[in-house]
Amino acid sequence: MALRDTSKPESAGPVPAAAPALHADERGRLLAGAHHDPHALLGAHPVDGGIAFRALRPFARAVSVVVDGEARPLVSEGDGLFSCLLPLDAIPEYTLRVEYAEGGAQETHDPYRFLPALGELDLHLIREGRHEQLWKALGAEPMVHQDVAGTRFTVWAPNAQGVRVAGDFTFWDGTAFPMRSLGASGVWELFLPGIGEGARYKFEITSRHGARFLKADPMARRTEAPPDTASVVTASHYTWGDGDWLERRARATVHDAPFSVYEVHLASWRPGLGYRELAEQLPSYVKDLGFTHVELMPVAEHPFGGSWGYQVTGFYAPTARLGGPDDFKYLIDALHRAGIGVIMDWVPAHFPKDDWALARFDGEPLYEPGDERRAEHPDWGTYEFDLGRTEVRNFLVANAVYWCEEFHIDGLRVDAVASMLYLDYSREDGQWSPNMFGGREDLDAMAFLQEMNATVYRRAPGVVTIAEESTAWDGVTRPTDSGGLGFGLKWNMGWMHDSLEYIQHEPVHRKYHHHEMTFSMVYAYSENYVLPISHDEVVHGKRSLVSKMPGDWWQQRANLRAYLAFMWAHPGKQLLFMGQEFAQGAEWSEAHGPDWWLLDPGYSAEPDHRGVRDLVRDLNTRYRGEPALWQRDTDPGGFCWVACHSADDNVFAFVRYDVDGNPLLAVSNFSPVVRHDYGLHVPGDVPGWREVLNTDAARYGGGDVLNSGTVKPENGLLPLTLPPLATVWLTPAM
Repeated sequence: MALRDTSKPESAGPVPAAAPALHADERGRLLAGAHHDPHALLGAHPVDGGIAFRALRPFARAVSVVVDGEARPLVSEGDGLFSCLLPLDAIPEYTLRVEYAEGGAQETHDPYRFLPALGELDLHLIREGRHEQLWKALGAEPMVHQDVAGTRFTVWAPNAQGVRVAGDFTFWDGTAFPMRSLGASGVWELFLPGIGEGARYKFEITSRHGARFLKADPMARRTEAPPDTASVVTASHYTWGDGDWLERRARATVHDAPFSVYEVHLASWRPGLGYRELAEQLPSYVKDLGFTHVELMPVAEHPFGGSWGYQVTGFYAPTARLGGPDDFKYLIDALHRAGIGVIMDWVPAHFPKDDWALARFDGEPLYEPGDERRAEHPDWGTYEFDLGRTEVRNFLVANAVYWCEEFHIDGLRVDAVASMLYLDYSREDGQWSPNMFGGREDLDAMAFLQEMNATVYRRAPGVVTIAEESTAWDGVTRPTDSGGLGFGLKWNMGWMHDSLEYIQHEPVHRKYHHHEMTFSMVYAYSENYVLPISHDEVVHGKRSLVSKMPGDWWQQRANLRAYLAFMWAHPGKQLLFMGQEFAQGAEWSEAHGPDWWLLDPGYSAEPDHRGVRDLVRDLNTRYRGEPALWQRDTDPGGFCWVACHSADDNVFAFVRYDVDGNPLLAVSNFSPVVRHDYGLHVPGDVPGWREVLNTDAARYGGGDVLNSGTVKPENGLLPLTLPPLATVWLTPAM
């Protein structure tokens, strides 16, 4: 707002007459923040005898209306209301001059002389639940409206009696700025001239029962850094440099492309670094290790750091702990320019109960269901979204689009999908009601997920959605037009649980659990899978990945190396959580992040941790260069068992094929003994094989038991030397 530092009134002439008094009920509701149309009472209006001007400035000593440079004082009506009647034929261009007791004066445009800054099409789409760019209609939008710069504030609060804007520019008192209701849409709107970027604000809501409280903006695109909770007016000024990346992405198909993911918790990857500092380190590190993508644990704003971002209060705002929205864009741009895709964890299953956020937003259940049995998430002490309500579904669908369009996110990994799909998820009998067909499936959640996936794929070419879905729900990755949920990929939780269960057994006991490593191929092509070793597997007493392995330190690392190479060769995409790429022994903690010092040569002259890191680099490099490992991930014809019944030997062997039939042979020996001349009946007529990767190589910290030169079949069998606790990959010798 423009300040004019004057100490004397600018007006001259007679004192204007008072405007017609407000009806007592209208006045009472206006002052109580419970009026649906303050613009009908405030501002300038034609009345008998001229134009009535009325302003609500509760902290002002005096208010004047300035017309053609001449200030006319308004008469105080008490309670911060000021008015006058000027003998004019029409409403003129005018400003308000507001004086305060501490001295000085402020001249500003009157917010109540402006028409609504939100169009009818926006309101129609909001009512229909089809506004796919909802963030451009709701929230705080800096703009020029009727030739005046300011910010349009809009919020959906259909059950409220009244809504006002409060902020650092009102000393957090909303009295001066009541918003108007825009009818059946449930949207409230107010354009505040002179308010711009950086202003902190909340909405002061009066419920239908008369309670008054401050709420952060559900659509805020920037927030204060926790523990502060205000929303912040923002606009993007970032210029992207990833046009080539987006063009290539739009032409790619994730299912038949290399896809190995490095999962990152940004705040703890290198503690103390913000988005821009991370952009100087993370892309080069990930590129050096050969991963194709990073997956960021939730970056949307969340009040409690210990939730790792999975209890979101600001669905449209990157966490301010690490910088502003443009800083986050800078990080994504840097990753793209390094050739690395960005997947983001997205949490539409639930939200926390903080009283300043979404919970009972306008005094009633709004984003959450009204039925308490449906509203409460039994596991996490949170609320679930009311996915049967069109506006709530729109809020989430548009949010998915928002991250893809505004931040160029390449993929959304959707958290806790199973908890959304089942009405009886973690509930006992009597705590849930069947759907209309008598089943346990949540039909609203199904429809929401289908709509979200279809919308994202239509609007953001090349983006992939990934479901964390832990049950055998049919059709998670089937297209929506075939009745599926429409995800591109699904985390293979069964493979993860079974393989980790197997690898934690002592080798002498593994033969009794052989099926845990082979069962995944029974259903490997029922969905499009990612093989995840995520943060969930290395916290809460589960131990780090290397610490799960049996035996002494040498055996633990050997088991880990063999397991990783088995995983990289198995059908499906790969995901590995940070710290596991160098065999960190401690559980991950968000307080201090990975133990980078383990990679210091001064810590150990042996390649203990550096060897595992080097293996991961070589796995990714070889993986990307071998189409057999990714081209036919969704095609059963791209896989053939060579040895799946060798339980007594703890040996697994299979062949992967690319689209031209070129094979790669992967053999794992999960016993601590060398197996010489181990005969494998390899299909095809390959005259000789050469070893292209061996996890027992000395440079990885192994014993260097290798298959040198070309290995040729003898009497129909390929005689291999299988190193102890190791996986080897072989391709046809050229």
